[in-house]
Amino acid sequence: MSAKPSGAPAAQPPDPVTLIRTRGYAVLLVMAAILGVPISAAAFGFLALVSELQSLTYDDLPDALGFASTPSWWPVPLLGVAGLLVGLTVRYLPGVGGHKPAEGLVSTGAPSAAQLPGIALAAIAALGLGAVLGPEAPLIALGGGLAVYAVRLVKPDIDPATSAVVGAAGSFAAVSALLGSPLLGAFLLMEASGLAGMMLGVALVPGLLASGVGALVFIGLGSWTGLGTYSLALHEVPHADDPTVAEFGWAVAVGLGAALVGAAIQRLALFLQPRVERRTVVGTAVMGLVVGVLALIYAQGTGNSASQVLYSGEHALDPLLADSARYSAATLVVLIACKSLAYCASLSCFRGGPIFPAMFVGAAGGLALSHLPGLNPTSGFAMGIGAMCVAMLKLPMTSVLLATLLLGAQGLTVMPLVIVSVVVSYVVVLRITPPPAAFATKPPTP
Repeated sequence: MSAKPSGAPAAQPPDPVTLIRTRGYAVLLVMAAILGVPISAAAFGFLALVSELQSLTYDDLPDALGFASTPSWWPVPLLGVAGLLVGLTVRYLPGVGGHKPAEGLVSTGAPSAAQLPGIALAAIAALGLGAVLGPEAPLIALGGGLAVYAVRLVKPDIDPATSAVVGAAGSFAAVSALLGSPLLGAFLLMEASGLAGMMLGVALVPGLLASGVGALVFIGLGSWTGLGTYSLALHEVPHADDPTVAEFGWAVAVGLGAALVGAAIQRLALFLQPRVERRTVVGTAVMGLVVGVLALIYAQGTGNSASQVLYSGEHALDPLLADSARYSAATLVVLIACKSLAYCASLSCFRGGPIFPAMFVGAAGGLALSHLPGLNPTSGFAMGIGAMCVAMLKLPMTSVLLATLLLGAQGLTVMPLVIVSVVVSYVVVLRITPPPAAFATKPPTP
């Protein structure tokens, strides 16, 4: 390689405005819109499969075996099997099952075609059999990987920059309706990728287009199949009064508490992760049994369903808020403890996303605090979601939007409180979280 002449001007990055005006960019937009249809349909199918598997294994199978209702011990063997399947997938298929959720929601680019089967199988086994994780991370990876694979079938020599934009558009389409709004999914991916400035618009516009098309496909398939859209939504939101001085004090307390709990969950998960990876198959199965035992402890201790500890908690948020009056503070504390520990065990080895369990733990924490004077349940619910999300994700804008848009009209009322709790949690968790190098992992062994 020849040396660069002394005094030669540095290469200038492409002008975003000029790039957007090119014919190639117009072709890219058309490509993003077209890809949005099959990828969002595939994402819908993935979510439908996970939902059916959850119902089949937790409700239908015990009934077929002659049980009058699902036994409280049922999650223990169920999660043991989940751990075994995920461990085998991570150990023997390319791509180690995809994104490691204990390391946060980070953008690592689209996976290769060879890695897609392992990502799909690990996520389906984990999410369908009760691991305490959500579907967003696998959908982001699968959407991006499928988009790049499809384009390379037509144009094998696609350049890396275009491939990255196509992968991002596929990810946008895959999560277009999952969080309740295509715009919220866009904010999530934008913050996670770290894009900024004018180049943000270059990459964001194709993604938004694919996301809008994907949301329409989700709605259409949900209506046509009668399965719904699998979107995050609340149907009964109690009224929240205008924020009071006392509630702003609670916002600081919720932010501080969420930062401490979130940091503890992530630190323990990162502590366990390399130890599980030393014996991937056995270790993941053991962690699955731990999740099942925690669900059993909650069911036996409170008389409630063990399923409240299992799964992502996405669809449990609505009944949790609507029926919050029937949960005592003690029951909520037990639920928070069991869900948090199960979340931690799942983060350490299973495959899935960290968002929805964080939302559930935060929501339950806010409702538990609302039993004390000066805090409205709806305000506590929203502040808990925002503060715990930012503690786990380190994405402040997404965390505020998740907590407020979810509540509809009441979200505008509680938004100032949510912002305070998110800011406090974000600042505290960044100060107390150790550097990633402190939890360096070793290569997995059988």
